[in-house]
Amino acid sequence: MNKNELVAAVAEKSGLSKSDAAKSVDAIIDSITDSLKNKSEVRLIGFGTFSVAHRKATTGRNPRTGEAIQIKASNQPKFKAGKALKDAVN
Repeated sequence: MNKNELVAAVAEKSGLSKSDAAKSVDAIIDSITDSLKNKSEVRLIGFGTFSVAHRKATTGRNPRTGEAIQIKASNQPKFKAGKALKDAVN
């Protein structure tokens, strides 16, 4: 499912117009992104938790040349599925 299909599904299930559903989906994505930028996690009970994990700087290898390269530290978004979501999928 891509974003357009998600917007159409939200519009159908909620009775909103597609433009209102698109605004809602965009607002949710923006809110989650803003929260993760501020290093806060987002917990949606039954669905899952969005959080930020910090990766330390490491030394890696270029697969073509075998040369050692430095991989800088970074923050990575993470998602952990909740029990209700896991149960629904299985």
